[in-house]
Amino acid sequence: MLSRLELLFSINVTGMKKSVIRELLKLTQKPDIISFAGGLPSPETFPIDQVADLAREVIREDGTWALQYGPTEGDPRLKEAIAGFMATENIRVKPENLLIVSAAQQGLDLVGKVFVNRHNPVIIGRPSYVGAIGAFRSYAANFIGVDLDDEGIRTDELRMLLKQMRLEGNLPKFIYTVPDFQNPAGVTLSLKRRQELLALAREYQILIVEDTPYRQLRYVGRHLPTLYELDEGEGIVISIHTFSKILFPGMRLGWVMASTPIMEKFIIAKQSMDLCTSALSQAIAYEYFKRGWLETHIQENIALYRKKRSVMLEALEKYMPGHPEISWTKPEGGLFLWVTIPENIDVDRLFYQALEANVAYVSGTGFYTDGGGKHAMRLNFSYPSESQIVTGIQRLAEVISGNLDI
Repeated sequence: MLSRLELLFSINVTGMKKSVIRELLKLTQKPDIISFAGGLPSPETFPIDQVADLAREVIREDGTWALQYGPTEGDPRLKEAIAGFMATENIRVKPENLLIVSAAQQGLDLVGKVFVNRHNPVIIGRPSYVGAIGAFRSYAANFIGVDLDDEGIRTDELRMLLKQMRLEGNLPKFIYTVPDFQNPAGVTLSLKRRQELLALAREYQILIVEDTPYRQLRYVGRHLPTLYELDEGEGIVISIHTFSKILFPGMRLGWVMASTPIMEKFIIAKQSMDLCTSALSQAIAYEYFKRGWLETHIQENIALYRKKRSVMLEALEKYMPGHPEISWTKPEGGLFLWVTIPENIDVDRLFYQALEANVAYVSGTGFYTDGGGKHAMRLNFSYPSESQIVTGIQRLAEVISGNLDI
């Protein structure tokens, strides 16, 4: 039987790969290691007492609903609350165009399940979020990367690519992007690029999948309109959001916004996945909205992460070797920044030296599908303390310095 097992697996599962980040995190669990590897919110931000009280209240007063199966579309009360939350950012969405999901990752999986046939081309950034790569890879997508710069995805490169793909009769199903404080690079898609991206999607009749888990966590500058807002109801944009970064990840709640024809397919697809998202989590989230606590909580998160971001940028400036090939992004928000190092240093090999020095990062190679990222790394500043950030950057800088002449 074991000899035949490989023949029994589906085509989809044979294309799956373990998450690079999840595997690396197993190596960073020693208590003396300072880890910049995970994309973890700070436990300081978790509203433990508030949620404990809400959970108790919800179960006692609404337990017959909260402990039961719920509608696939989501708790109508929560959907109304989210629609109101979106309206504060000038994003108009009807509750029927909202689907409550088990965090953003399920939204990404729904996109893959509904739109991707085996070997369909999908356009992603270079680099791109590893969770999206994993979700689309499970449906055997063919990834085509477009480079990023300080303004986000390069629309000039994208324009030439789409022109060529149309000539070949092989246009992509969609373009996947994280426009606000991109994971992993930390860059933000400029307003000009957002408009150009939408214009290209309209011209070539393809979808845009907008993944925006960090949008509310802006520390400098001004908010830019979402692609969903700029779409103005044309139905080109699918927008995916999550509570994981603005409330806490253990809630496993998010929402997807899409046009009615797309939403109908998403609902059917979700029914075969999990029937419904946790009614208990939704009820707690609704009560959190109802009491007006979310905006205050977000502002507290912003204050904490803004300081941590500044500490990391200052430490990089102070301790990193002054080498022309060493640089890093300066994100306006989110949880990450992207460090580029000299081409003679392979970040995958350097990772184990860093572990010996008790500091960890995520190698850039995990965010590429074409072998790129060998000389880049992602650093997270939300999880470690300010003192750990300074010490960790010192350690990392020493490791890099020791490899500059190799």
